[in-house]
Amino acid sequence: MNAKAVFCVLAAVMLAGCAARPDSVRAPEYYSLYFLRADLRDAAGDGALQVTTSAVPVRTDAGPDETARELLSALLRGPDSDLYRNTLPPETALNSVTLEGSRALVDFSAPYASLSGVALTLADYAVTLTLTQIPEISMVRITVDGQTLDYRDRQSFTARDVLLLPDGDVVGTVTVALYFPDASGTLVPEERTLNLYEGDTQVEVVARAVENGPENRELSGAFPDGFRVRSVWQEEDICFVNLSSALLETLPETANLSRALLALDRSLHALENVREVRYLVDGEFLDYYGNVRLLEPYARTDD
Repeated sequence: MNAKAVFCVLAAVMLAGCAARPDSVRAPEYYSLYFLRADLRDAAGDGALQVTTSAVPVRTDAGPDETARELLSALLRGPDSDLYRNTLPPETALNSVTLEGSRALVDFSAPYASLSGVALTLADYAVTLTLTQIPEISMVRITVDGQTLDYRDRQSFTARDVLLLPDGDVVGTVTVALYFPDASGTLVPEERTLNLYEGDTQVEVVARAVENGPENRELSGAFPDGFRVRSVWQEEDICFVNLSSALLETLPETANLSRALLALDRSLHALENVREVRYLVDGEFLDYYGNVRLLEPYARTDD
């Protein structure tokens, strides 16, 4: 399949996700499943990956981890209609699903590793769209028998990754240096051109790109697993980053928060229109976030 054909399939997947997420699926007791149309000619302009009409009931007192297990078990069983087929390979089993903060860590058995290319993307996105219906889950990381699939472009996924609009709806781009640790732990810049879609701000796309990790496989993610920014916005030339105190309880003791905030700080300062970065915790200025001192403000130093 050539690059143009691959893009067309992915664009169809993304548009299907946009069209098939009614507010009703966010009700706490019912969730939907995402499967592939058995005959793509029937999908027409609705896209290849679609939500089924049947909903999965989950007990209202079930926690997010139990809900995630029930949804993944239903996804593995496959659709109950011949109009759809599963994106996950037969004989795939769920080894585990755990939550770290707002990130779901999903581990499948070996058959999942047989996927590659568009088939792997469709499976990853079906899992992501299914799990991110759960209000407590905003990101999904998928491994196979405890190992990442190194031939993937990325290892963690959000619903927004799937629901991106096609290139024709990009309203702008921004070229920026994002900072990630190398093998020695030193933060080094990775030059990236990021797409801006309607409603995006430059500081939002930079923060999201740092959270999603580097493209260069010689670099590592700057954020510990389970860590994410609560919100980020800009007022004049000052960028405000709002952190969540609740995440501190879920992060491991070894989490390097100092390096994470420094990487985010340097990446945001790489934007020409950001002069200062100020950190808040739950909307308030505090001296510390965990054991990291929040010096206010961080100012850009021009060479």
